[in-house]
Parts: sequence; C-alpha cells; structure tokens
Amino acid sequence: MATNGEAEESARRAQRNVVLTAAIAGLGGLLFGYDTGIIASALLFIRSDFGLSDFQQGMVVAAVPIGAVFGAAFAGQAADRYGRRLVIIASAIVFIIGALGSALSPELLTLCISRVLLGVGVGLASANAPVYISEVAPPEERGRLVTYFQLSVAAGILLAYLVGLALLGAEGWREMLGLGAVPGLALLIGMLRMPQSPRWLVMVGEDYKARLVLSRIRRDDPDAIEAELHEIHESLATEPGGWRDLLHPAIKAALLVGIGLAVLQQVTGINTVIYYAPTIIEFTGGDSSRSAILASIGVGIVNILATIVALRLLDRVGRRPLLMIGVSGMVIALTALGAAFLGDAGTAGITIIAILSLMAYVAAFAISLGPIFWLLNAELYPLRVRSKAAALGTMANWAFNFIVSLTFLPLIALLGRSGAFWFYAAIGLFSLWFCWRFVPETKDKRLEEIEELFEERAAASG
Repeated sequence: MATNGEAEESARRAQRNVVLTAAIAGLGGLLFGYDTGIIASALLFIRSDFGLSDFQQGMVVAAVPIGAVFGAAFAGQAADRYGRRLVIIASAIVFIIGALGSALSPELLTLCISRVLLGVGVGLASANAPVYISEVAPPEERGRLVTYFQLSVAAGILLAYLVGLALLGAEGWREMLGLGAVPGLALLIGMLRMPQSPRWLVMVGEDYKARLVLSRIRRDDPDAIEAELHEIHESLATEPGGWRDLLHPAIKAALLVGIGLAVLQQVTGINTVIYYAPTIIEFTGGDSSRSAILASIGVGIVNILATIVALRLLDRVGRRPLLMIGVSGMVIALTALGAAFLGDAGTAGITIIAILSLMAYVAAFAISLGPIFWLLNAELYPLRVRSKAAALGTMANWAFNFIVSLTFLPLIALLGRSGAFWFYAAIGLFSLWFCWRFVPETKDKRLEEIEELFEERAAASG
C-alpha cells in the first residue's frame, strides 16, 4: 500500500502530466489566434499592395474560415480512425505549409488559396484539440484544462498584434503571415511527445495502452483507473457510431446546444472585432495605423486577462452562470460601441469610448461564449460519436465565422456603423434566451454522466 507521501507525489506527477498534455494540445488554439490577429494588421497593407475592394478584403479574411469548414468536416472521421493526437499533428503540418504559402503569394488568388489551406489546418486543430483535452482531463478540472485552448487563442491574437506592431514600419505583411509557421512548428514538436487519448484507445480495442496512459495522467490508484476504464467501456455499449447515430434523440438534444452555441458565438460579432479591430478604430478617426494597432494590443491584453479569469472560474462557478453574465456584458458593450459612432468621428472622446467598449466586449466574450462553446462542444456528446458531433459543431462555427467576416463591411454599408453593432447586440439578446433555455450545467460531471443527462432530456421531451 502506498504511503501518504507516495500518494501525494503520485497526485502531483499526474497533475503535472495532465496539465502539460492539455497545454501542448491547447497550442492548437495558437494557430487559430495568430492567424485571426495577424490578418487584422496585415490587411492594412495587403489592401493597398493588391488594390483590394471591400469585398476582396472580406475574401482574404474569409478564406481561413472556408478552409476551416473543410478541415472540420474531415476531422471527425479522421480522429476516429487515426486518433486525436495524429490529426492534431497533421493540422500543424498543414498550417505550416499554408503560412509559408501566404507569405510568398504574388497575387490575390494565390494568397486566398494559401489561406484556405491555413484554414484546413485550423479546422482540424479546433475540432480535435478540445476533444483531446476533455478526454485526458479529470472531471473536476476539465473546464480549466479545455480553456487552455481558448487561452492559446487569446495568446495567439496578442502575439499577432505585437508582431504587426513590430513590422508596421516596414509594412511587412509577408513577414507577418510567414511567422505563422512558428506556432505551427511548436504544436508539431509538442504533440510528437504526447500520448493518444485513453478514451480513443479503448474505442479501438487498445485497453492495455489506455491503462498505461491513465497511469500517467491519474494518481497511482489501480482501482480508480480500472473503474474509469469500466465507465469508458459502458459508454461504448455499441461500436463507434456512424453519422446516422447523430439522429438519436439524446444526441440531437446535445447537438442543439453545441451547434446553437457554435453559431451564436460567431453571429454576436466577435470576429468582426478581432479581424477588423484596427479598421474599427480607424473608423472613429484614429490618426494612424500605429495608433489603431496599439489600441488593438490593448484589446488583446484584455482578452488574455479575461480568459485567465474564466480559466479559474469555470470549474468553480459553472458554465451557465458565466454564460449569462458574459453574454449580458457583450450586449451592453455592443450597444455602447454602436452609440459611440453616433458622435463626430475624429474626436478623442469617441475614440476612447469605442476602445473601452471593444475591451469590455472582448472581456465579456472571453469569460463566456469564447471558452464555453469549445468546452461544451468537447464534453456534451457520447464517446462513440464525440469526434463526429464535435466536428459538426466546429463546422458550424467556422461556417458562420466565414459569413460574419465576409459580410461585416457590407453590413456597415447597409446599416451604418451604429446599426451594425446594434444588430449584433440584438442577436446577443437572443443568445441570452438560448443559454437560459437550453444549456445545461456540466460542472464536475463525468463525460459519461453528461451523456445520461441528455438521455433524460430526450426521454422527457417524448
């Protein structure tokens, strides 16, 4: 029998291993974040070099979401066949190729094709990294550990803004895009040393390897490990599910929540703020690209700080309370941002109100829809269909990312700057109702318990 000291050391070792595994896989968010942030700075110079119209600017931005939809479409089937880890490794390789291709693009078509390839890598990573983390994390820490993905997104955005500022004088958009290969390389090297998901190993009949992985990421308690393996086997009462299994009533109930949050995360306008932050600040009459990017860095810092707050609160406060608080804050901030554009452009007061509203909006998003969609999309579904269902949620997220990013500048032309942000605020009010009506609390629940929750919900509805 292990002594108290040995048990404590075993717990510390398991904690270190699971945190390291989650942190490395979370670097998949860095790919997403860096590209999201860097195009906001690079677009200031690409549009003049290539003479782009508003629609063409939208296509440059939207090429990544297009690719991400395709990447996510393949992610589920590939993850079930080859494992979450290998698909994340593949995503890093694809992203590196796309980043280098973007930097070397001689004209608009090549740039868009390279950015579609970037998107494929981002789609593969964003569909699989949260699922992988959720499957290695213990229930009481799952919220915090899956949020490492969103923290990496926030870090990637801030890193991109800093790179954009450093290369601003040289108008070096090619260097900005090419440096995207660096986070891809970091993810590739890191994941080569990570284990496969123990749940996926059980799914493909590799119980011995699953036991070895669990012994690394759980405390040294053979009975607890055997109990967890037994639960995983029970959740796999049938063979790994096909697409038809997604029509099961309990899974449809879970998909309503996952896909609903995927869409609402985008149509409340977050990526208009991230992709176009410098452009939005220029709308207020900011006097230079440098001041616009500096203000964007402030937005990026707020994004990271608020995500760290979410990381500490998700497993304490719960998912639903943070959603309700955060989405309410988003609505208020969007309303204030729209009001700022009613004033005279070029005045310092209008610029300050706009920047503060952007910061408040990003902070509210970062404690709510930002991390909680990725968390719930990774934990709501039964193991036999988890990769496929999570891929559907990711596809929906990227599809609406594409729609929103492509239509932002035309929407401003149609509704005006104030009207566009008030439109997003109105969608935020609907999001509040959706979260209150459909989103369950999953704090401290094992993945298998969450499956039971939706079985009960489906039975109650008929």
